[in-house]
Amino acid sequence: MAHSKSALKRIRQNERNRQRNVAVKSRMKTHIKQALEALEGDNAETRPSTVAKAISEIDRAVSKGVIHANNAARKKSMIQRRAAASQQQ
Repeated sequence: MAHSKSALKRIRQNERNRQRNVAVKSRMKTHIKQALEALEGDNAETRPSTVAKAISEIDRAVSKGVIHANNAARKKSMIQRRAAASQQQ
């Protein structure tokens, strides 16, 4: 257990930040999953909005420092490639 006041404060900060990061990452994963399901599904009307929302959530996670920019680029590229492939069909 930490003894100094600064170490105890750092522990509190780390836990608060960890919980925020978990929430942001979970929301991002949920939107990615919804976008991929929309691309696989039959409803063509919801595809653009769900893909745009997923990309927005990925960008939000990057801006908060939860994921690395290259990781975000990889995720966005994957979604956009699948969106383009679903439009071809």
